[in-house]
Amino acid sequence: MREVPFIELDDVRKSFTVRRRSGFLRRERREVRAVDGISFAVEKGEMVGYIGPNGAGKSTTIKMLTGILTPSGGRLSVAGIDPSRERTRLARRIGVVFGQRTTLWWDLPLRDSYTLAHRMYRIPDGRFRENLARCVDLLDLGDLLDVPVRQLSLGQRMRGDIAAALLHDPEVLYLDEPTIGLDVVSKAKVREFLRELNATRGTTVLLTTHDLTDIEQLCRRVMVIDHGRLMYDGEPAGLHEAGGGSERVLVVDLARETPPIEVPGARFVRAEGPRQFLALPASSSAAPVVAAVAAAYPLVDLSVREPDIETVIAKMYGGTRRAAGESLR
Repeated sequence: MREVPFIELDDVRKSFTVRRRSGFLRRERREVRAVDGISFAVEKGEMVGYIGPNGAGKSTTIKMLTGILTPSGGRLSVAGIDPSRERTRLARRIGVVFGQRTTLWWDLPLRDSYTLAHRMYRIPDGRFRENLARCVDLLDLGDLLDVPVRQLSLGQRMRGDIAAALLHDPEVLYLDEPTIGLDVVSKAKVREFLRELNATRGTTVLLTTHDLTDIEQLCRRVMVIDHGRLMYDGEPAGLHEAGGGSERVLVVDLARETPPIEVPGARFVRAEGPRQFLALPASSSAAPVVAAVAAAYPLVDLSVREPDIETVIAKMYGGTRRAAGESLR
């Protein structure tokens, strides 16, 4: 008898009926397949990136895995539970963070939202205090506990939402755009916390994001969904290879205008006065190129632009050179 994966989807589909105007008084009905026959399995303790362009079906998949939506067809289970049939039972074993929505009480201090979670999930007092202290420390929430949620910045609220989702020791954590709109410091704190959570507690994490850096720093496996179908399942490095050689862009600010920069491992794209743009393979390290530029040119500043997910997917599945070139602008 085979061992059942912790998360399993088998030919899962989800369709919606939409109405749109087709005349002055007429409306026509049309079926939209948000998820179109997806199958995959996630083992306990994995941290997996689940990515794709807007409207690809990522959030719909997450909502089916939490029981918010019922599949139109196929089969799925989480920890041996059918989410849509046993949503309440499953809720005690999962944590969910939707980047664009909050589970915190808007007008109450952050601490009160955690107290409500304590009672709602019936968390033992000792375990609640331990988990809260750990989240507060690692997510730097100590000075925010008595601040009303409505007064928190987006980055502070996001860290508060992640803490709330973990107080009851969920076995799996679904993160839907957890770093959207966050500054560099807040992103770093969230990423480090998720790494520590996965390493020390073996929490299974399914992460949807538009930030490829999130995936590269956190996940050993990435799945790409596009038009409701699973298009890629493998290592993050292979994503760029499958994309026909996705490219990073190195933005180099020099002390003065110079001829086009020529260094091994990169190609010159264009110049704007003393600023020059170089392209290099996304699967390679930028460090040797940066060192070569710094050694041979009057460098003032430098930054790296990662390819966005839409560009990678466009190149993977028949995108034009024009679409790929947009990341250079």
